Amino acid sequence: MSSSSSSPSPSTHADDLTFVVRSIARTAVDNEKAFGDLDAVAGDGDFGYSLARGFEIVLSDWDTLVSDTPAETLKKVALVISKRVGGTSGPLWGTAFLRAAGAVKDRPELNAADAVAMLRAAAEGIKARGRSDLGDKTLLDALIPMTDALERRLGDGEPAAGEPAAGGAELAALAATTARAAADATTPMQARRGRQSYTGERSIGSPDPGAVAIAVMAERVAAEWEARD
Repeated sequence: MSSSSSSPSPSTHADDLTFVVRSIARTAVDNEKAFGDLDAVAGDGDFGYSLARGFEIVLSDWDTLVSDTPAETLKKVALVISKRVGGTSGPLWGTAFLRAAGAVKDRPELNAADAVAMLRAAAEGIKARGRSDLGDKTLLDALIPMTDALERRLGDGEPAAGEPAAGGAELAALAATTARAAADATTPMQARRGRQSYTGERSIGSPDPGAVAIAVMAERVAAEWEARD
């Protein structure tokens, strides 16, 4: 959904993007063991470690990463992730941040439609880089449904008289519930991309670690949305 849509698109606070990125980083660091243990069920177990090592640098170097424009901030984060996250996760997550930056280049302020555009661009970047898609049992199986749900909510049109347009807290909650349901739905799938695909049917019976990571990150953003003010 483009930012030029005629339907209402709630404006974000200037610090919404930095709040979300910091929440993602903190979630990755705080859940290093949990994500690693989940990955060890059918993968090589390094997902949590790899993600945490990159995002802890994002947190430690935060003041040097925040820039005047959202796109520049995202580009700097993308560079850190690409260089410091090991395994296959680095290129995928780095590409996601880089593509998100490209979706909002030259925009000094963002709105909810921009958030959808960034998520959609991130998903498309991951698809291309990982040669994967919805149904392959990857993080896309949470990211794409979450993005679709947000886009549908913003495309509902003008609110009824006396009803407010969708706010940030509502959208964050929608993202969290959708991502969690989608991540849980990966449990009966057989992985077709990534390290877990090498194990064949052994990947059936546990949720995809990347999809779970997306859900946990979205849940943290939703839980802390109001409290940050």
